[in-house]
This record gives sequence, structure tokens and C-alpha cells, in this order.
Amino acid sequence: MPLILFDVDGTLVDSQDMIAAAHGRAFASLGLPCPERGRLLELVGLSLPETFTALVGPDGPVAPLEQAYRDAFKSLRADPARAEPLFPGADAALRRLSGTPGVRLGIATGKSRRGVAALLERFGWVGLFATVQTADDAPSKPHPGMIERALAEISVPPASAVMIGDSIYDMAMARAAGTRALGVAWGYHTPERLRASGAEAVAGSFDEVLAWLAGEGLLAP
Repeated sequence: MPLILFDVDGTLVDSQDMIAAAHGRAFASLGLPCPERGRLLELVGLSLPETFTALVGPDGPVAPLEQAYRDAFKSLRADPARAEPLFPGADAALRRLSGTPGVRLGIATGKSRRGVAALLERFGWVGLFATVQTADDAPSKPHPGMIERALAEISVPPASAVMIGDSIYDMAMARAAGTRALGVAWGYHTPERLRASGAEAVAGSFDEVLAWLAGEGLLAP
């Protein structure tokens, strides 16, 4: 019984505008200049402490920025005009997979558990995932802790699991955990970087994700 794990930001959800806006508010609240957008998106996938350490250094105001970001993101999420859209085909693919006998779905994300819960509720995905691992549960990607917890939680061997994500951190995490790794081309890191970090293949659409899973024997055609 395969376990198919998905990253969230940059893989299922196009959250780049929300992420950039929350960073802007967080840095402004401390009177600091916000790094340029490309640098912010480069770090999507890491947990917040690692993200802000990378942006301001270990001696910078990491904890205040983290709290300011959480507050800003919560405020932005409450604004209907700021809704994070799904990437095309994400919902249909998840429902196709969830309806396949023997297939179990999971999430491994740098988001907080509260953020994931809000997302699952919004898109009607409550109950769709057999395991949900967040930045609150394990060390930041690329540490394999999230995947290891997911595997242990539902008793799946690493060889029967695949991590699907858009970042080099997802691919490195999968390799460290001993699972398979599939990159997606519509997120924040290039296909070349994904392959260099361990992706077996890089899908250009959710149809290609499903086709790859079927071709690898992880999903009945």
C-alpha cells in the first residue's frame, strides 16, 4: 500500500503572494528592509526559524520576525481577497488518488499545523490525508523527520512511499528518509535544481504526476 506525500506551498497551493506580503509586514513591523521577493521564495519549504535565520543571520531578530510573520499571515488569511489559490489540477488529482484502493495520502510541509488545518477546511480536504506532518511536529526540511514520522504513523516502509514537492528541500528530505522523490515544475525551484537534489523525475502538471505514479506501479492506471 503506497503512501503518497505532498508538500503544500508551491506544490498544492500557490501561496507566493501571501508569503511575500506576510514577510513584508513582518520586516516592516521591526523597522527592517524586507529582502527581495526572489530571495523569500527561494527559502519556501524551510520552517520559519530556519527561514529567518537564513535572512537575518543567527544573531538577528529571528524570534520577533517569526512571531510577526505568524501574526501577519493570520491577518492576511482572514481577508477573502487574499485567498491562496490551488494550482490547476490539484484538487482533482487528490480526489482521484484518495479514491484509489490501497493508496494513502499524506502531507509533509513547513507550514504550521494551524495553517494546514485552515487549508484542509477551506478546500474540503478534511479526512483526505492519512497523515499530516508539519513544522510543529519535526525538524525543518531537509531533515527526514517529517517523513519518518509519517511512515511510522501508518506503518509504511520507505520504499513504498514517494514525496512530491517543488523544492530542493523536499527532494533532499525524501532521499534522507529513503523514499522516492518526484519534483513538480510549477513551484519555486527549477527542474534542474530538483533533479540535482534527488528528484527521479519532474512533472509539469498534475496529469503528469498521476501518469508517473501509474507508470511506477504506485497507482493503477
